Amino acid sequence: MKVTAIKTHKVTANDHNLIKILDKYLPRLEEKSILAITSKIVSITEGRLVKMDGVDKDELIRQEAQFYLPRPKNQYNVSFAIARGILAASAGIDESNANGYYVLWPKDPQKTANDVRRYLKRRFSLKNVGMIITDSKTTPMRWGVTSIALAYSGFKSLKDYIGKEDLFGRKFEFEKLSIIDSLATSASVTMGEGSEQTPLAIISDIPFVDFQDKNPTKKELKELEITVDIDIYGPFLKNVQWKKGKGL
Repeated sequence: MKVTAIKTHKVTANDHNLIKILDKYLPRLEEKSILAITSKIVSITEGRLVKMDGVDKDELIRQEAQFYLPRPKNQYNVSFAIARGILAASAGIDESNANGYYVLWPKDPQKTANDVRRYLKRRFSLKNVGMIITDSKTTPMRWGVTSIALAYSGFKSLKDYIGKEDLFGRKFEFEKLSIIDSLATSASVTMGEGSEQTPLAIISDIPFVDFQDKNPTKKELKELEITVDIDIYGPFLKNVQWKKGKGL
């Protein structure tokens, strides 16, 4: 696998068109490659920005979260939340590299992923091409962030091992490999989390990815979700006194 980060100008509130950024900086993509885009520049170009001056961040978190924990319950003054079915610090609201703004998650990342894949197919005359929108995430009991794909298009998101045998004939009962989150983390390692100014990355030489010339169906998107009742972390999640937010 090869991951190549792409440097751009500093994307700010003055940028309003994601496709113009891609037009300016993308080199030619090859068949069976994937474009990774940080969710931050998607959000910025959508205008999903709120000036920090005089704004109550806690109210923004309540607006974006389905459920949340008040910040005083966390030693780092961070609100832990569930937003769009994802466990996320501050309901995905970010302040880094934002020049005085709170950056919210993209309005409809799946629509953006579908639209960008269509653009890539047309611009480079490709049949099999994928794209992912990435964001950083934490992992319980581990320092450091990895990444998650908020949306994807053009390939299968999961590799299902359930019912298959391991090296010694034992059948897997629960194992599914998240292709999209693994790719998101690989891209983020290359793009960085600080002042690198590389919010795009091209992932190529990925024979383990099963491409498909279509957007994910509603059924395929639903297969990514897991309810609290059958989640391995369910006992922890159900024993937290969540506050109800206003998010979807």
